[in-house]
Amino acid sequence: MDTKRICLWSGPRNVSTALMYAFAQRSDTEVIDEPLYAHYLHTKYGAQALDSTHPGAVEVMASMSTDGAHVIEEVILGPCEKPVLFMKQMAHHLVNIDRGFLQQTRNVLLIRDPREMLPSLAKIIGTPTLADTGFKTQHDLLTDLRAVGQSPSILDARLLLENPSSVLSQLCERIGLQFETSMLSWEVGGNPADGVWAPYWYQNVHRSTGFAPYRPKAEPFPAELENVFAVCSEYYNALRKDAIGN
Repeated sequence: MDTKRICLWSGPRNVSTALMYAFAQRSDTEVIDEPLYAHYLHTKYGAQALDSTHPGAVEVMASMSTDGAHVIEEVILGPCEKPVLFMKQMAHHLVNIDRGFLQQTRNVLLIRDPREMLPSLAKIIGTPTLADTGFKTQHDLLTDLRAVGQSPSILDARLLLENPSSVLSQLCERIGLQFETSMLSWEVGGNPADGVWAPYWYQNVHRSTGFAPYRPKAEPFPAELENVFAVCSEYYNALRKDAIGN
């Protein structure tokens, strides 16, 4: 079977899990949750990565391969029983890895306004760096993929939440799929594809039955995040101008 392999390259604290749940409702699609997470932890923190570095780090590294090359060969490009394989990926997980496999996948970038994303991320990992946000990696991915003839679709979380049916329809058309209305809702609770880190990160989506309406954050932006926000904003604005529905 010639499987259509879709990699969603997201930043953290985005609607990437909801998107994974949406694709999991399709009759033709298998989904995989962050296959390079353990590789990222092992590469960045070493074999002794502790839960203090990332919530559930010990469980994550015990549950999946820490060898990125092995993950690419056996999971990302490995066997799939359905015509479509949708992989939720974090852009910042692409560390010390040969990115040549991206020429065999259809790639989608998911971004979120850093003024909304950064405070949410800081509550979990402390003061985030540019590398933690994935923005530069996403921008580099867009540049590199365009250089080899790909045209990655870009999704902005706000635009997706404001009109999920329209944005998902356009995304499906761009990646060569028929849109299915089943993608707009799911059962409350987790999904069998959830990684072992779900209890630390997925509380909101586990309570949902579909894409939540967009609501701007009301609390003041933390002053200590202004410097990283300024850098992130440059990348975010460069990416957002080509987002579906813009």
